[in-house]
Amino acid sequence: MFFRLSRLPIIPGLSVYRCQSLGKGTIDEAQLAEITSSIETFSTENSFADGILSLTHVEFIMPEDSLQDASSPRYSARGVSAEKHDVHQVVNRLDPGLFPGSFCKVIPDALGGSEQHCNIIHADGSGTKSILAYLHYREFGDPEVFEGISQDSIVMNLDDLLCVGATGQVVLSNTLNRNARNCPGEVIRALIHGSEAFIQHLRDQGINIVSGGGETADVGDLTGTITVDSNAVARLKRDEVIGNHIEGELCIVGLASSGQASYETFENSGIGSNGLTSARHDLLADYYRSAYPETFDPSMPENLCYSGPYRLEDALPGSEHLKVGEALLSPTRTYAPLIDAILKAQRPKITALIHCSGGGQTKCLKFAYDTHIIKDNLFDPPPIFTAIETASRTPQNEMYQVFNMGHRMEVYTDAATADAVIAIAGSYGIPAKIIGRTEPAEANRLTLITPSGETIVY
Repeated sequence: MFFRLSRLPIIPGLSVYRCQSLGKGTIDEAQLAEITSSIETFSTENSFADGILSLTHVEFIMPEDSLQDASSPRYSARGVSAEKHDVHQVVNRLDPGLFPGSFCKVIPDALGGSEQHCNIIHADGSGTKSILAYLHYREFGDPEVFEGISQDSIVMNLDDLLCVGATGQVVLSNTLNRNARNCPGEVIRALIHGSEAFIQHLRDQGINIVSGGGETADVGDLTGTITVDSNAVARLKRDEVIGNHIEGELCIVGLASSGQASYETFENSGIGSNGLTSARHDLLADYYRSAYPETFDPSMPENLCYSGPYRLEDALPGSEHLKVGEALLSPTRTYAPLIDAILKAQRPKITALIHCSGGGQTKCLKFAYDTHIIKDNLFDPPPIFTAIETASRTPQNEMYQVFNMGHRMEVYTDAATADAVIAIAGSYGIPAKIIGRTEPAEANRLTLITPSGETIVY
């Protein structure tokens, strides 16, 4: 039985949360006690009969820092978090920088000492997508599969920087942490070549990225495979920073995550680099559990570990060309050439840019101010997400919180500028449309109406 947890702001420092069951089901007293651990005040209009509660909703008060990812239980059970509440509780107490609420922290110009400029430094990586490359490498012996992982790591940094308005003059470094026994020199060569080739490709598109080298560490005690991470530094004029202050009466333009942009040489599945732990385990068969025990946490529940029906070489249902492995390993699309063009034409009209990475379609809530965000014209989910949902029977509220589900970048602007953004996106071969709007509200909330007709409220 799954639950939707929504916040009802009442008392500073404490919150009332409503926990609603997602469908029919019952829960016993022991299960309810587990759900409501650390709760200071608990109330429900429902009553137990013979130790069983037919749960429709409960309300309780808990300290702000005790909220867990109750709305994405499968993800949490695999040791990962879509919302990272515990992390944000720490980070939110730190200095927010020059532009509080911006997508990346913006600091004074330590590099140049200019009062008119600022610096942005960002860190991210390919996450567990590198494990998929490892599986492909071990199965088929092709180290070149890791070249796409370099792109994933770079894009996860670059496209976050886009959301504060930085589209060029970026210095990048990479960090590789490997198990040298399982990932030999040919893997490292492929990663370095992939990084340099993608950086050159970006330069060819007018996005100036400078390679600052990197570090390779052999840490076999920490990983059985390899992790691929990057750091990016940019310098920007302060009056060009996009503050990402989402309020009411804005149009939301979604930029599709799948298909083939004019600057891409391959069909993109849309998967990106978020949610790959769940995608891998929900789609791939238990063959990989026995063949490659170094690729998963041994404490993971067995029913969530490589619990899918597919092998990497199987055809992806609903796709004309892609295999399951190709779809999972599809290099993350960068929107840099498109966003650069949008900002050159419309920067003063762009209120916010949201990279729908960690948190999927709920990411926008972090940047809203007393706003109801309504997304009621979403893209149809690409086949990779439909396959995950079907194989795992994951409820849609969790799918939309973990994966981008069809668009990975959002532009918040006025109606007239929205039309211009859609036209510019079309010139790059990227489908775009108005996927929703914002309205003033007493507190932040998000309503999704999925293409299947389900309404989800966060």
